[in-house]
Amino acid sequence: MSRASRQGNGRVAHRLGLAFGLLTLLIALCGAGTLTGALVLDSQRHRISDRIHPAEIDNLRLLNAGISVQRSMRGYLVTGDRRELAAFRAARDSIPSIIDGVRVHEVADEGELATQQRQIEAYLRVADDQARTTPGSAQALALTREASRRFGAFEMTNARLNDQLNEEEQRLEGHVDTVTRVGVAGLGAALVAALAVAVYTSVHATRALTGPLRRTAWTLGRLTAGERAARVEVTGPEEIRAVARSVNLLADESDRLRAVEEERQRLSAAARETGIRIRDRLEVGYVLDASCHGIGEVLHADYVFILLAADGGSEFPVTRVWSAERGLLPDEERRRIPTLPADVVRDHYRRGTAWVVTDLSQYVSDTRRMPGAPGSFGTTGMPAENRAAAAALGLYSAVITPIGVGDEPMGAVSVARTSADRPWRPVDIEIAESMAGGLGRALHTALLYEKESGLVDKLRALDKAKSDFLSTVSHELRTPLTSIVGYIELLKDEDTGPLSPSQLRMLDVVDRNANRLRSLIEDLLTLSRIESGAFTSQKARIDLRRLVASAVDAIKPAAEAASVTLETRCPEQPLVLEADGDQLDRVLMNLLSNAVKFTRGGGKVSVRADARDGDAVLSVSDTGIGIPAAEQEKLFQRFFRASNATDQAIPGTGLGLTIVHTIVANHGGRTEVRSEEGRGTTITAWLPLTGTDGGAGSA
Repeated sequence: MSRASRQGNGRVAHRLGLAFGLLTLLIALCGAGTLTGALVLDSQRHRISDRIHPAEIDNLRLLNAGISVQRSMRGYLVTGDRRELAAFRAARDSIPSIIDGVRVHEVADEGELATQQRQIEAYLRVADDQARTTPGSAQALALTREASRRFGAFEMTNARLNDQLNEEEQRLEGHVDTVTRVGVAGLGAALVAALAVAVYTSVHATRALTGPLRRTAWTLGRLTAGERAARVEVTGPEEIRAVARSVNLLADESDRLRAVEEERQRLSAAARETGIRIRDRLEVGYVLDASCHGIGEVLHADYVFILLAADGGSEFPVTRVWSAERGLLPDEERRRIPTLPADVVRDHYRRGTAWVVTDLSQYVSDTRRMPGAPGSFGTTGMPAENRAAAAALGLYSAVITPIGVGDEPMGAVSVARTSADRPWRPVDIEIAESMAGGLGRALHTALLYEKESGLVDKLRALDKAKSDFLSTVSHELRTPLTSIVGYIELLKDEDTGPLSPSQLRMLDVVDRNANRLRSLIEDLLTLSRIESGAFTSQKARIDLRRLVASAVDAIKPAAEAASVTLETRCPEQPLVLEADGDQLDRVLMNLLSNAVKFTRGGGKVSVRADARDGDAVLSVSDTGIGIPAAEQEKLFQRFFRASNATDQAIPGTGLGLTIVHTIVANHGGRTEVRSEEGRGTTITAWLPLTGTDGGAGSA
């Protein structure tokens, strides 16, 4: 502490000691006079403390009770809450005893007391009426206005009473003061002089303390109100000067923290905009380019380097370089920048934090190690090619952040500056880490998207090759199969000579399997046309009943061979459709052949056709093996076969119902399956009828 400060403290202490000493002496001298006047003043003070003050308190209690009554009643009228009525009644019931308490002290004007009692009782009567009304009603609104008027009159009377009590108290206090002054005057001129000295000393000591404190408090108020430039003048005793310096330091620190927070918010907003822009397109090149621009501009960097893993992660070459002056550098310049050693990137990624390098110039002149650096940089220093590149670009400082997903790094982002005048602040490092993390996630998504897109393209090409193969094979098989079927018919007609019964049976087997093979080929060709988009319908007016009859006749031999009963039910009136007859015949044959194939001997297959709500409803039911419930939703998928059919080695390709579903949909209809495993299956197709009644003639 300086000498001046010690002297200042001494003067203040001396003034305070002198002031309190003189005051103590005055108190002692005045004690006798005060004792004499005490008896005189006791009666006056007794009246003030025992009568006027309790009367004021009771008068205030009465006002508060009235306000509680009014507040509770308004709460009930606004909310309808019955608990507010309970509070209202409790406050109302306390008012009579409070009124009696005010009157007991016998200091207030009796006329005003009576007026106040009448007014509060009048208000309470209106309040009681309010309690019996419905909240929100017109009556409640009218009573509320009347209650407000009467309560206002009560408040005015209460205020007058309170003013009277205050005036009486002031009168008595004035009397006490007069008596006191007379008593003090009698103490003599010496006491007056001593008092003047004490007052003089006290005033000067008070000014020495309160002036600086008042200025300090005023400055704190300005700072609290948001006047950031306000500062305390450092004056007064040392303790007060220390308080002033502390206030100023706190204000300076608050300004610094506020500036840091504003900068963080600005950088965060810019980083969010960059992140949104990066996510606009799932292309690796676009993500890298947009990230370079965004990171560099947000952080006011001179260079941005993005390194991505190559050759299975054995190297991390520079993939993008951005310059504040030139933007993205061309590939030939980028390739001249050396890669980072793999051990440096991996060690850095394992640490999980940004690596900040300052004053790079001291590390580019020789191979000195870099304290705290990851991998070989921290043990043997930078390789010669990295040092040469840093020197050529004039890099002074950098923030390097690894990026990756899982245990292995994808690469790193380096943000560099070339000037020592712009050091990296903590907020810059925080935003750099955040933006690098966003780049890593966006890059990971883009890479996955590219891989998935390539896989989808390959699958599409494979699917097209498969479809082309099926179409080609089916066409190639159909030609020789037609010849085989034709020669079988010639042989069976015995145009080449008579055949024995065993030869005829063998020809029947060959003919049956040839027809089965032809049906399979037709299914494959139809599927190929469906997948290629070449499947169309040649529609004409047909009668669905004739198609049903024809299909049943065609399937009847197979049903008889399998000991399955066929049942047909069709209406007498025509069911006219605008449809492709060959395709609907295909639908019927597929449904019937499936029903017969999956029905055991002794079972039954039913075919029904009817008109309903403007649609022709065609259903084929069987009593066969049924379809497991969990597999029914997959029934119309190509090549799908139910597990119980596969387990029982029932032959089939899984194409029939796919073709049925497609043909029905191509005719503007819909297909439905109802099945129970072990009890049979019903497949129903709805097809739109021609006209409103379906009764037109058939083609």
